[in-house]
Amino acid sequence: MSPTTTAARRARAGALPALFALLLTLIGVFAASAPAVAAEGDPYRISGNVQLDGKPLEGVALEVDGPGGKQEVETDANGQWRVSVPERNETYTVTLDENTLPDGIAVVDPEDDTPNEKDVEVGPGGRVSVNFFIGEGQRNTTSFFDQLVQRVVQGLSFGLMLALAAVGLSLVFGTTGISNFAHGEMVTFGAVIGLFLVGPTTLALPWWLGYPAAVILGAVFGLVMDMVLWRPLRRRRVGVVQLMIVSIGLSLALRYLFQYFIGGGTSQLPFSTAPTIPLFGVVQLSVIDLVSIAISIVVIVAFALWLTRSRLGKATRAISDNPSLAAASGIDVDFVVRVVWVVSGAMAALAGILYAYYRPGIKWDMGAQVLLLMFAAVTLGGLGTAYGALVGSIIVGLLVEVSTLFGIPADLKYAVALLILIVILLFRPQGILGRRERIG
Repeated sequence: MSPTTTAARRARAGALPALFALLLTLIGVFAASAPAVAAEGDPYRISGNVQLDGKPLEGVALEVDGPGGKQEVETDANGQWRVSVPERNETYTVTLDENTLPDGIAVVDPEDDTPNEKDVEVGPGGRVSVNFFIGEGQRNTTSFFDQLVQRVVQGLSFGLMLALAAVGLSLVFGTTGISNFAHGEMVTFGAVIGLFLVGPTTLALPWWLGYPAAVILGAVFGLVMDMVLWRPLRRRRVGVVQLMIVSIGLSLALRYLFQYFIGGGTSQLPFSTAPTIPLFGVVQLSVIDLVSIAISIVVIVAFALWLTRSRLGKATRAISDNPSLAAASGIDVDFVVRVVWVVSGAMAALAGILYAYYRPGIKWDMGAQVLLLMFAAVTLGGLGTAYGALVGSIIVGLLVEVSTLFGIPADLKYAVALLILIVILLFRPQGILGRRERIG
């Protein structure tokens, strides 16, 4: 071995601790400057509408009283309002201030002596709506079809966000055979670093600078994990089962490392309370939702073009199909796998930022909450196929959102997607876009 090659390898080996130390330093600085618990970011929410003869009323004041004290809020231009509350399975009192209504207008309900005051319980799902329909006291109802359309749109938004993470998970499995149970923590990492970079109590960078930097650091995180952990294990020909166990241990270690640094509370990214925009019919999405959908579509299209048009993308697909044949044909398998980890880390970080707006909020175990959904999407679409992960993610997203229309509690909506996965695999074990393989 030449001295030049030896020196280069030593230089690369010396760079690994430096990269890993950089990531730990960023998390450490975040821990020193960010509050452990952000009260206003609690994930439980009371929201509603105030309307006059079907038209929204702006500037109407409401008071929410219960655990955590009193909160005051005003309706926006769409007549909507919402507050975050710290506890669920608790009762809250919502009072509308009639002095803020237009002259001559009052809340009317013949069956209630205090129609401007309502007691509501935030159930296990953590969400509850309180509406005030003013004028003649007639309640506006939304048809099942309108609710279905709204849920379908929200399901597509969630499915596209889920696809960003699931595609990376599928690529890693296809090229290395690793079922990476730490992929959820890669999603959490992106959200945590994003908060550190753009949070008002930390670096407070502009979002257009902080979020791309968080995605880049997510790519670095994926590269470091491959160079420090997965590549040495591959070279020692560690079995697939052992690699899976290592990924589970890594997942637990990272998860509780996040909890140690950021605490057990929920923090919000900037602009988390963006106003909603009427689209068509009863469908309304916030500005953040629309931006999230647009970003997801652009990134997925760009990824598809990279996978099908570039030489590196074609090499990635070749390795997923047959690693031994790809290596025999001259493809540098180690280099391609390293690129896959970089791409997977970047897409997981982006998914983490978008998921923090969807939840809403950042929590130490947020990635673990959707890990099974990512595996369900990958398995449903077909193991090791990126396009299958995309199709599976959209199906899972639609099932998660639409299932609540049929009386399924919000806490069980994720289980519905897993149940459908089991049913489909009974009839098509290879998944929707997977190939049937012969064993033996």
